[in-house]
Amino acid sequence: MINKKSILITGGTGSFGEHFVSYLLKNYNPKKILVFSRDEQKHFKLQKEWKDHKNLRFLIGDVRDLNRLSYAMNEVDIVVHAAAMKHVPQAEYNPFEVVKTNVLGAQNIIEAALSKKVKKVIALSTDKASSPVNLYGATKLTSDKLFLAANNYKG
Repeated sequence: MINKKSILITGGTGSFGEHFVSYLLKNYNPKKILVFSRDEQKHFKLQKEWKDHKNLRFLIGDVRDLNRLSYAMNEVDIVVHAAAMKHVPQAEYNPFEVVKTNVLGAQNIIEAALSKKVKKVIALSTDKASSPVNLYGATKLTSDKLFLAANNYKG
């Protein structure tokens, strides 16, 4: 159950993250929601929009930074991993950046969650991962495989 749980949302200022936070605030009573994102401007906008919600925390950080993720996951029950580089043209033009975010970022989520004993991690994916024809799909497929393999470590 979500009520009375601490929830960290990576990519929390993105399109999914913003809607998911709004959904949680309207329908549940979480102990704490940590909005984790590298977008300072969107943090500022959402802090003003949701200023009346005392259970919200806004953490600037990047999934590429394992130390920051580990710090953010202190006493977190659930992680919803929505952070990703998603735009196919930008991915094709900037392949190293997409790999760092979508693959190494996923690995960082897994390592931090395991070390902090997070109870549940939910990773968002895409239909483009099922039969990848571009780099974005390939990185999301790799991310999916990493999360599936992490279940073996957790037991």
